[in-house]
Amino acid sequence: MPSPSDPARQLLRHSLATVAYRGGKALRAAPESFAAFSLGDSPRTPAKILTHMGDLFDWALSMAQGETAWHDSKPLSWRAEVDRFFASLKKFDDYLASPERLRAPGEGLLQGPIADALTHIGQIAMLRRLAGCPIKGENYFKADITAGRVGPEQAVPRREFD
Repeated sequence: MPSPSDPARQLLRHSLATVAYRGGKALRAAPESFAAFSLGDSPRTPAKILTHMGDLFDWALSMAQGETAWHDSKPLSWRAEVDRFFASLKKFDDYLASPERLRAPGEGLLQGPIADALTHIGQIAMLRRLAGCPIKGENYFKADITAGRVGPEQAVPRREFD
């Protein structure tokens, strides 16, 4: 039976905690109006990007369970999408922390949905700046990121800068 303390699973869990930390920072205190911010003809608003991120982690969980199911969800309210994002991270992390067998290669889960989500977090951070509600930069190497901490409540940044 697989162990939740397997180094590959622990790296995946730390990666999810990193997504939660960085995602939380990019989403925290964003005004409700930010959800619809758009640059010209770009169809991908922050709300659509965040919806896609929730879909990524639902997909990741389905692959880990051996089901591989993708769904294109319709955006909910900004607050509901933020909640859905963290809930999807938690469900995936809970599975990784369990003794259940991982039915997809860890490398694929990292290079696919997890890496894609990190890209989208960067997009949201950039859009925040362009929308006039920027987040502060941070030395993420020094951040207090811990496997299992995948909710909206994250550690206080240790080293931020403008």
